[in-house]
Amino acid sequence: MKPSPFDYHAPTQLSEAIGLLSELGDEAKLLSGGQSLVPLMNMRLARPEHVVDLNRVTGLSDLSVDQDRVRVGAMVRHRQLERSAELVAANPLVAAAASLIAHFQIRERGTIGGSLAHADPSAELPLVACLLDADIEAQGPSGVRRLTGSEFFTSVFTTQLDESEVLTGVAFRHLDPAEGWAFEEVARRHGDFAIVATAATTLFGEDGRYAAAGLAIAGVGAVPQRLDAISLVGELPSDRLWRSVAAEASSRISPQGDIHATAEDRHDLARTLIIRSLSRATQRAKGGDPR
Repeated sequence: MKPSPFDYHAPTQLSEAIGLLSELGDEAKLLSGGQSLVPLMNMRLARPEHVVDLNRVTGLSDLSVDQDRVRVGAMVRHRQLERSAELVAANPLVAAAASLIAHFQIRERGTIGGSLAHADPSAELPLVACLLDADIEAQGPSGVRRLTGSEFFTSVFTTQLDESEVLTGVAFRHLDPAEGWAFEEVARRHGDFAIVATAATTLFGEDGRYAAAGLAIAGVGAVPQRLDAISLVGELPSDRLWRSVAAEASSRISPQGDIHATAEDRHDLARTLIIRSLSRATQRAKGGDPR
Protein backbone atom coordinates (compact mmCIF):
# COMPACT_ATOMS: atom_id res chain seq x y z
CA MET A 1 0.00 0.00 0.00
CA LYS A 2 1.03 3.57 -0.62
CA PRO A 3 -0.21 6.77 1.02
CA SER A 4 -2.58 9.11 -0.75
CA PRO A 5 -0.88 12.25 -2.19
CA PHE A 6 0.26 14.89 0.31
CA ASP A 7 2.42 17.99 0.50
CA TYR A 8 5.60 17.61 2.56
CA HIS A 9 6.95 20.38 4.82
CA ALA A 10 10.30 20.27 6.63
CA PRO A 11 10.57 23.30 8.95
CA THR A 12 13.80 23.96 10.83
CA GLN A 13 12.37 26.25 13.50
CA LEU A 14 9.59 25.54 16.00
CA SER A 15 7.86 28.81 15.13
CA GLU A 16 7.75 27.71 11.49
CA ALA A 17 6.14 24.38 12.41
CA ILE A 18 3.54 26.10 14.59
CA GLY A 19 2.80 28.57 11.79
CA LEU A 20 2.20 25.73 9.36
CA LEU A 21 -0.18 23.99 11.75
CA SER A 22 -2.07 27.24 12.33
CA GLU A 23 -2.37 27.81 8.59
CA LEU A 24 -3.22 24.26 7.52
CA GLY A 25 -5.45 23.22 10.44
CA ASP A 26 -6.81 19.69 10.47
CA GLU A 27 -5.50 19.07 6.94
CA ALA A 28 -1.99 18.65 8.45
CA LYS A 29 -0.32 15.94 10.52
CA LEU A 30 2.95 16.15 12.41
CA LEU A 31 5.63 13.57 11.63
CA SER A 32 8.14 12.73 14.37
CA GLY A 33 9.43 9.15 14.37
CA GLY A 34 6.79 8.00 11.90
CA GLN A 35 6.29 4.60 13.55
CA SER A 36 2.54 5.13 13.93
CA LEU A 37 1.66 7.73 11.30
CA VAL A 38 3.45 6.18 8.32
CA PRO A 39 1.77 2.73 8.61
CA LEU A 40 -1.61 4.44 8.99
CA MET A 41 -0.91 6.50 5.89
CA ASN A 42 0.29 3.46 3.92
CA MET A 43 -2.96 1.65 4.77
CA ARG A 44 -4.85 4.88 3.99
CA LEU A 45 -6.41 4.91 7.42
CA ALA A 46 -4.94 8.42 7.70
CA ARG A 47 -5.00 10.73 4.68
CA PRO A 48 -3.44 14.05 5.63
CA GLU A 49 -3.12 16.58 2.83
CA HIS A 50 0.00 18.00 4.48
CA VAL A 51 2.77 16.32 6.51
CA VAL A 52 4.88 18.58 8.74
CA ASP A 53 8.16 16.83 9.57
CA LEU A 54 9.69 17.78 12.94
CA ASN A 55 12.99 15.96 12.43
CA ARG A 56 14.89 19.10 11.41
CA VAL A 57 13.44 21.41 14.05
CA THR A 58 16.24 22.59 16.32
CA GLY A 59 16.03 22.13 20.07
CA LEU A 60 13.60 19.19 20.17
CA SER A 61 16.20 16.40 20.48
CA ASP A 62 17.88 17.46 23.73
CA LEU A 63 17.98 15.30 26.85
CA SER A 64 19.31 16.90 30.02
CA VAL A 65 19.41 16.04 33.72
CA ASP A 66 19.46 18.71 36.42
CA GLN A 67 19.13 18.50 40.20
CA ASP A 68 15.38 17.88 40.17
CA ARG A 69 14.27 16.86 36.71
CA VAL A 70 15.04 14.82 33.66
CA ARG A 71 14.07 17.02 30.72
CA VAL A 72 13.44 15.17 27.46
CA GLY A 73 12.83 16.88 24.13
CA ALA A 74 9.92 15.58 22.08
CA MET A 75 12.21 14.21 19.34
CA VAL A 76 14.38 12.12 21.67
CA ARG A 77 14.29 8.54 20.40
CA HIS A 78 13.20 5.60 22.52
CA ARG A 79 16.62 4.04 22.06
CA GLN A 80 18.27 7.09 23.64
CA LEU A 81 15.92 6.86 26.63
CA GLU A 82 16.80 3.19 26.97
CA ARG A 83 20.56 3.70 26.78
CA SER A 84 21.22 7.09 28.41
CA ALA A 85 23.42 6.54 31.48
CA GLU A 86 22.31 9.89 32.92
CA LEU A 87 18.65 8.97 32.59
CA VAL A 88 19.16 5.48 34.02
CA ALA A 89 20.87 6.99 37.07
CA ALA A 90 18.18 9.63 37.63
CA ASN A 91 15.04 7.70 36.70
CA PRO A 92 15.54 4.03 35.77
CA LEU A 93 11.77 3.50 35.47
CA VAL A 94 11.58 5.64 32.31
CA ALA A 95 14.52 3.78 30.77
CA ALA A 96 13.03 0.37 31.66
CA ALA A 97 9.69 1.27 30.09
CA ALA A 98 11.38 2.52 26.92
CA SER A 99 13.29 -0.77 26.59
CA LEU A 100 9.97 -2.65 26.29
CA ILE A 101 8.67 -0.64 23.34
CA ALA A 102 8.29 -2.82 20.24
CA HIS A 103 11.65 -3.90 18.72
CA PHE A 104 14.99 -2.10 18.69
CA GLN A 105 14.57 -1.04 15.04
CA ILE A 106 11.41 0.83 16.00
CA ARG A 107 13.04 2.26 19.12
CA GLU A 108 15.78 3.70 16.90
CA ARG A 109 13.20 5.89 15.15
CA GLY A 110 10.23 6.27 17.50
CA THR A 111 10.16 9.37 19.72
CA ILE A 112 8.81 10.14 23.16
CA GLY A 113 6.79 13.05 21.81
CA GLY A 114 5.23 10.87 19.16
CA SER A 115 4.33 8.18 21.69
CA LEU A 116 2.71 10.63 24.10
CA ALA A 117 0.83 12.52 21.38
CA HIS A 118 -0.37 9.28 19.74
CA ALA A 119 -1.84 8.27 23.13
CA ASP A 120 -2.26 4.55 22.56
CA PRO A 121 -3.98 3.34 25.76
CA SER A 122 -1.62 0.35 26.02
CA ALA A 123 1.65 2.18 25.35
CA GLU A 124 4.50 2.19 27.87
CA LEU A 125 5.57 5.84 28.02
CA PRO A 126 2.07 7.28 28.54
CA LEU A 127 1.71 4.92 31.51
CA VAL A 128 4.95 6.18 33.08
CA ALA A 129 4.02 9.80 32.36
CA CYS A 130 0.73 9.19 34.15
CA LEU A 131 2.26 7.41 37.14
CA LEU A 132 4.94 10.05 37.72
CA ASP A 133 2.61 12.93 36.75
CA ALA A 134 5.20 14.20 34.31
CA ASP A 135 5.23 17.80 33.13
CA ILE A 136 4.30 17.80 29.43
CA GLU A 137 5.06 20.98 27.49
CA ALA A 138 3.24 22.12 24.37
CA GLN A 139 3.75 25.25 22.33
CA GLY A 140 1.32 26.94 19.99
CA PRO A 141 0.39 30.37 18.66
CA SER A 142 -0.59 31.52 22.17
CA GLY A 143 2.71 30.46 23.72
CA VAL A 144 3.80 27.66 26.02
CA ARG A 145 1.30 25.48 27.86
CA ARG A 146 2.14 22.84 30.47
CA LEU A 147 0.00 19.84 31.33
CA THR A 148 0.46 17.10 33.87
CA GLY A 149 0.71 13.48 32.82
CA SER A 150 -2.53 12.66 34.61
CA GLU A 151 -4.55 15.29 32.71
CA PHE A 152 -2.88 15.11 29.29
CA PHE A 153 -4.67 11.97 28.02
CA THR A 154 -8.41 12.32 27.44
CA SER A 155 -9.47 9.22 25.45
CA VAL A 156 -8.20 6.60 23.03
CA PHE A 157 -5.65 8.30 20.73
CA THR A 158 -6.82 11.67 22.08
CA THR A 159 -5.01 14.25 24.20
CA GLN A 160 -5.38 17.83 25.38
CA LEU A 161 -3.21 19.09 22.51
CA ASP A 162 -4.81 21.63 20.20
CA GLU A 163 -4.42 21.10 16.46
CA SER A 164 -2.05 24.09 16.23
CA GLU A 165 0.17 22.96 19.14
CA VAL A 166 3.42 21.02 19.05
CA LEU A 167 4.40 18.81 21.98
CA THR A 168 7.92 20.09 22.65
CA GLY A 169 9.10 18.08 25.63
CA VAL A 170 8.43 16.29 28.90
CA ALA A 171 10.03 16.45 32.33
CA PHE A 172 10.16 13.57 34.80
CA ARG A 173 11.12 13.85 38.43
CA HIS A 174 14.15 12.05 39.75
CA LEU A 175 13.43 8.87 41.65
CA ASP A 176 14.67 9.00 45.23
CA PRO A 177 17.81 6.84 45.63
CA ALA A 178 15.88 4.75 48.15
CA GLU A 179 12.76 4.51 45.98
CA GLY A 180 11.79 1.18 44.50
CA TRP A 181 10.18 0.89 41.08
CA ALA A 182 8.76 -1.72 38.74
CA PHE A 183 7.26 -1.90 35.26
CA GLU A 184 5.39 -5.05 34.27
CA GLU A 185 3.47 -5.97 31.15
CA VAL A 186 2.00 -8.94 29.31
CA ALA A 187 1.88 -9.07 25.52
CA ARG A 188 1.03 -11.93 23.18
CA ARG A 189 4.42 -11.69 21.47
CA HIS A 190 7.65 -9.90 22.22
CA GLY A 191 7.36 -6.40 20.76
CA ASP A 192 3.54 -6.28 20.72
CA PHE A 193 1.61 -3.63 22.58
CA ALA A 194 0.78 -4.72 26.10
CA ILE A 195 -2.53 -6.37 26.81
CA VAL A 196 -2.17 -5.01 30.36
CA ALA A 197 0.74 -3.09 31.88
CA THR A 198 1.37 -1.80 35.40
CA ALA A 199 3.97 0.46 36.99
CA ALA A 200 4.70 1.13 40.64
CA THR A 201 6.99 3.09 42.94
CA THR A 202 7.56 2.52 46.67
CA LEU A 203 9.45 4.30 49.42
CA PHE A 204 9.89 3.20 53.03
CA GLY A 205 10.18 5.03 56.30
CA GLU A 206 12.56 4.13 59.10
CA ASP A 207 9.84 2.00 60.71
CA GLY A 208 9.78 -0.33 57.69
CA ARG A 209 6.32 0.82 56.62
CA TYR A 210 5.44 2.39 53.29
CA ALA A 211 6.08 6.14 53.43
CA ALA A 212 5.01 6.73 49.80
CA ALA A 213 3.80 4.60 46.91
CA GLY A 214 2.42 5.04 43.43
CA LEU A 215 0.54 2.65 41.18
CA ALA A 216 -0.80 2.99 37.63
CA ILE A 217 -2.23 0.68 35.00
CA ALA A 218 -2.71 0.67 31.23
CA GLY A 219 -4.63 -1.50 28.80
CA VAL A 220 -7.82 -1.56 30.85
CA GLY A 221 -9.43 1.68 29.70
CA ALA A 222 -9.30 4.55 27.26
CA VAL A 223 -6.34 6.15 29.04
CA PRO A 224 -3.66 5.02 31.51
CA GLN A 225 -5.03 5.25 35.03
CA ARG A 226 -3.38 6.24 38.30
CA LEU A 227 -4.78 4.35 41.27
CA ASP A 228 -4.23 7.11 43.79
CA ALA A 229 -7.19 6.21 45.97
CA ILE A 230 -5.56 2.91 46.93
CA SER A 231 -3.11 3.79 49.68
CA LEU A 232 -0.26 1.71 50.98
CA VAL A 233 1.14 4.43 53.21
CA GLY A 234 1.59 3.31 56.81
CA GLU A 235 1.29 -0.38 55.99
CA LEU A 236 3.89 -3.10 56.34
CA PRO A 237 4.68 -4.90 53.08
CA SER A 238 3.23 -8.37 52.70
CA ASP A 239 1.84 -10.63 50.04
CA ARG A 240 -1.54 -10.37 51.75
CA LEU A 241 -1.45 -6.57 51.48
CA TRP A 242 -0.51 -6.67 47.80
CA ARG A 243 -3.31 -9.09 47.05
CA SER A 244 -5.76 -6.83 48.85
CA VAL A 245 -4.57 -3.82 46.85
CA ALA A 246 -4.81 -5.81 43.62
CA ALA A 247 -8.37 -6.89 44.41
CA GLU A 248 -9.41 -3.32 45.20
CA ALA A 249 -7.73 -2.00 42.05
CA SER A 250 -9.45 -4.64 39.95
CA SER A 251 -12.82 -3.49 41.29
CA ARG A 252 -12.08 0.07 40.13
CA ILE A 253 -11.37 -0.74 36.47
CA SER A 254 -13.79 -1.62 33.67
CA PRO A 255 -11.78 -3.18 30.84
CA GLN A 256 -13.36 -4.05 27.52
CA GLY A 257 -12.85 -7.32 25.72
CA ASP A 258 -11.37 -7.41 22.21
CA ILE A 259 -9.59 -9.78 19.83
CA HIS A 260 -6.55 -9.87 22.14
CA ALA A 261 -8.21 -10.62 25.49
CA THR A 262 -11.58 -10.79 27.17
CA ALA A 263 -12.57 -8.35 29.90
CA GLU A 264 -12.17 -11.18 32.43
CA ASP A 265 -8.68 -11.90 31.13
CA ARG A 266 -7.73 -8.27 31.64
CA HIS A 267 -9.09 -8.28 35.18
CA ASP A 268 -7.02 -11.38 35.96
CA LEU A 269 -3.89 -9.89 34.37
CA ALA A 270 -4.39 -6.62 36.23
CA ARG A 271 -4.47 -8.39 39.60
CA THR A 272 -1.41 -10.49 38.78
CA LEU A 273 0.68 -7.60 37.45
CA ILE A 274 -0.23 -5.29 40.33
CA ILE A 275 0.97 -7.89 42.83
CA ARG A 276 4.14 -8.42 40.80
CA SER A 277 4.80 -4.68 40.45
CA LEU A 278 4.36 -3.98 44.15
CA SER A 279 6.51 -6.96 45.09
CA ARG A 280 9.37 -6.00 42.78
CA ALA A 281 9.21 -2.31 43.63
CA THR A 282 9.33 -3.24 47.31
CA GLN A 283 12.32 -5.53 46.78
CA ARG A 284 14.20 -2.77 44.95
CA ALA A 285 13.39 -0.27 47.69
CA LYS A 286 14.83 -2.67 50.24
CA GLY A 287 17.96 -3.24 48.16
CA GLY A 288 17.08 -6.79 47.16
CA ASP A 289 16.95 -8.65 43.87
CA PRO A 290 13.60 -7.89 42.16
CA ARG A 291 13.41 -11.20 40.30
